[in-house]
Amino acid sequence: MCWSASADLVAGGAISVVGVACVTRAARVRRRALPLAALPLLLGAHQLVEAVVWNAGGGTGPATLVWAVIALPLLPLWVSFGVLCVVPRRERRRLTIPVTAAVVTSAVLAYVLVTRPVAAEIRGHTMGYAIGLPYAPLLLAGYLLGTIGALVVSGEKGLRLLGVLAGVGAALCAMVWRWEFISTWCAWAALCSVVLYRWVGAEQSAPPPQHSGPVQGSQVA
Repeated sequence: MCWSASADLVAGGAISVVGVACVTRAARVRRRALPLAALPLLLGAHQLVEAVVWNAGGGTGPATLVWAVIALPLLPLWVSFGVLCVVPRRERRRLTIPVTAAVVTSAVLAYVLVTRPVAAEIRGHTMGYAIGLPYAPLLLAGYLLGTIGALVVSGEKGLRLLGVLAGVGAALCAMVWRWEFISTWCAWAALCSVVLYRWVGAEQSAPPPQHSGPVQGSQVA
């Protein structure tokens, strides 16, 4: 896939449609899943915003800032708390570390965006974002723990699959597009998020009990 304004428009539009379908299905069959069901909608809109950044030639405009807000402080919070909504209350302790990592990382990233400019730069067929993050390795670890980690430990098969796909994508994007990691990984995550449509519609209720024979009524003497 070649990243460009046109590619972002097509991908963002298609993923947004999937997001609408996910939200509609979740509202009907699984309301607790609504935040996660809306993830493709958020990521699809994110790709559409990047199309605007492409058309502007990068730079430090409003579209660049909106893109960075979604990608950096918002996404880890959205994913980790979305998983928290789905996991049964008695099993939420397993999410303590990912959610804590997401909150701390998002707070630092939000502070960075408030105090430092963010600039986008077109680099061939990819988009790079210069932010000047302090303690970048630690922030990246907290970011991935709050997103991928929350999905993997959720206990939900469909969410674990999304977490594994996102993890594989993170490794590939880091190796191939080191300086454009944020942009390329967000695009990969957006494409992978379509698996949520099937997960939202998965059967949640236990199957009815099976009887091996006819029910015998009691007899009165």
